[in-house]
Parts: sequence; C-alpha cells; structure tokens
Amino acid sequence: MNKQLIFGLFITLFLLAGTACKSEYEKLRTSTDTELLLKKANQYYEEEDWVKAQTLFELVIGAYKGRPEAEKAYFYYAYTHYYQQKYTLASYYFKNFSNTFPNSQYREEADYMEHYANYKLSPSYRLDQTYTRKAIDGFQLFINTYPTSPKVKEANSLITQMRTKLENKTYKEAELYYDLKQYQAATQSFQNLLKDFPDSPHAEQVRFLTIKSYFNWAENSIFAKQMDRYNNTLKYTETFLRKHPKSKYGDEVESIINKSNKQLKIIANVGH
Repeated sequence: MNKQLIFGLFITLFLLAGTACKSEYEKLRTSTDTELLLKKANQYYEEEDWVKAQTLFELVIGAYKGRPEAEKAYFYYAYTHYYQQKYTLASYYFKNFSNTFPNSQYREEADYMEHYANYKLSPSYRLDQTYTRKAIDGFQLFINTYPTSPKVKEANSLITQMRTKLENKTYKEAELYYDLKQYQAATQSFQNLLKDFPDSPHAEQVRFLTIKSYFNWAENSIFAKQMDRYNNTLKYTETFLRKHPKSKYGDEVESIINKSNKQLKIIANVGH
C-alpha cells in the first residue's frame, strides 16, 4: 500500500471520527433526556470543553429548577463564561447564582468570582476605570462579608493593585493639565490625588507640582485675582516644607516663595 493511499485513509478516518463526534453532540442538543444532558454537560465541563458544556447546561438548568442538581449546574454554567473570557457575563451569572442559592456551599466562591471577573475587565490606567472601581468596591464588600476567608489576602492585594492604577490615572491627568498650562485644573487634580491617595509614594512630587501650578496660575491671572492666588501658593509652600524639610525640590520652593512675596509687595504698593 503506497504512502498516498495510507495518508488518504488516515484523513478519511479522521473526518469520519469528527463527524461522528459532531453527530453525538448534535443529537444531545435535541435530546429530551435531561439526565443524559446533565451527565454530558458535566463531562464536557471536566474535559474543559467550555462551549459544549455551556450549551448543554443552558438546555438543562431550567428542567432542574428547584432540584439539588440545579445548584452545581448553575455554578459550573457561570464558570463556563469565565473560562471563555466572557467576564461581563461571568460576573452577572456568579452574582445571580448567589442570589438564587444564598445558602449554597459555593456561595463564597461565587461572590469572589463575581468581583474577580470585574477585575479581569479592569483596563490600562489610560482608559475608563468603571470596572476597576466596581471591582474594588466588590472586593471590599467580600472582605467585610467573609473576613476569615482564605481569599481575603488576595482580595486586598488586588485592591492595592487597582488603587495604584487609579492613582496613576489621576496623576497623569493632572500632569497633562499642567503641561497644557491649564493650571487651575492642575491644582484641583493634584489636590484630589492627595485627598484620595494620602499615602501615595509620589506625594512629595505631587505637592511640589501643586505649588508650581498655583504659582503659574497666579502669574497668568488678571491683577484682581493675583493676590489670593499668590497667597494660596505660599500656603502650600508652608505645607510642603513642613512635610518635606529635606526635599530635593527645596531650592525651587524657596525661589517660588521669594517670587510670590515680591509680587505680593508689588500688588500691595499698587493698591495704595
């Protein structure tokens, strides 16, 4: 038997096997045997064939409503969405599972996975952070609800990771305002950053940029507004020097203090 014939037979057998397998699955989809459907759904799930498992769970869950088998079937069904990276649907079904089976042994895991799916949807800090905030709030609720859970440590770690992302986004937005010479918006953004993230490792730099923003805002203001804004600049220099007495920005801050005081004297003389 030549090699071409052997190869042709191999391909034919492979296609026939695939057709037979497909036929079995197609027969299952039209079956009314709920026990068989559930058995095969679980089998596909264990084999990590998430698409087929999901389809069969969809067909059978309604038939088992109110019966013990429905609980595990629905739990696995939620996971089939997660494993296919359909995180929005996964979060929805894990939440729905907890609401449907509040006393389930899988309740704690489902609650965690609801929020973990949102964490997986958390994008780069440059993009909209709706899912990031949703995941943070969710994990905090999980920690409060299950304080002794072995998942608490991981949840705290993920919260820290996502808060860092939010901090970076806020910082970059404030920095952009500064670079665009929108100093009023920059001062507000830098202040909000320290309000929301008081323990930021960038606090020194943020306070320094707040001072520069206030000073530049004052310099570019109309005469009637300058006094208040130079005074605000000096107020923030006092805070900065108190919190960072040995800062590498110290000389620049002293220079801004001197320039601000000089301008305030000029404004006072004009007023007289």
